[in-house]
Amino acid sequence: MESLPSEQRKRILVVEDDLELREQILVPDLTEMGFDVQGAGSALEMYRYLMRSEVDAVVLDVGLPDEDGFSALTHLRRSADIAVVLLTGRSGSADQIRGLDGGADAYLVKPVETEVLAATLRSVLRRRGATSPKQAIPAVLNAYGWDLALDGWRLTSPERKQVQLSHAELLFLAALMRKPGSAISREDLSQSIVAELPEFDPFRLEMVVHRLRRKVEEGCQRPLPVRSIRSVGYAWTP
Repeated sequence: MESLPSEQRKRILVVEDDLELREQILVPDLTEMGFDVQGAGSALEMYRYLMRSEVDAVVLDVGLPDEDGFSALTHLRRSADIAVVLLTGRSGSADQIRGLDGGADAYLVKPVETEVLAATLRSVLRRRGATSPKQAIPAVLNAYGWDLALDGWRLTSPERKQVQLSHAELLFLAALMRKPGSAISREDLSQSIVAELPEFDPFRLEMVVHRLRRKVEEGCQRPLPVRSIRSVGYAWTP
């Protein structure tokens, strides 16, 4: 394929402890496919790299030697607004749900063809670029004293207590807080999530709301101001 100038290449950090897979397959193949790729063998190497360099996306192995990939994902979501593609040998639905609810942009199970990984990265980065909060909407939404940080994935209560959100939770709240006081149907809310998370199952919307209510009550010591409206959907209320 035609080589892109280095300044136009998307910067990818591959975090994988399998040296052969990382340095002989993933890094060179993704580089050949037009990405600017660096490798790291542990979560610690990843954190050190991110302290000195910026990247557009991280390919994150779940089974790292020094830290569980799900925990590393949580740390990334708290400190950076970058795309994260989980790459793991765990194929169970529970792990997939945990990863996507934890904020991963995509979840791929090993073995995966490098072409599929490259296509996933391009899709995730394209989707993020098209819906970038910095380009399309304010970085923070405010409704009835609550703040929603779109770039930091945090909800802040009127008392300034904060909780960290999953990607699905962020999209759900953003849809409500853009129209405070208005009832929004479950179908429209589900579609607002699926538009950015194609893997999201609309039938899991109630589970997302349930977990979000519990998270906010525990972290903010007050109920989430989301009202359930029978046969309709939900509304952000005072």
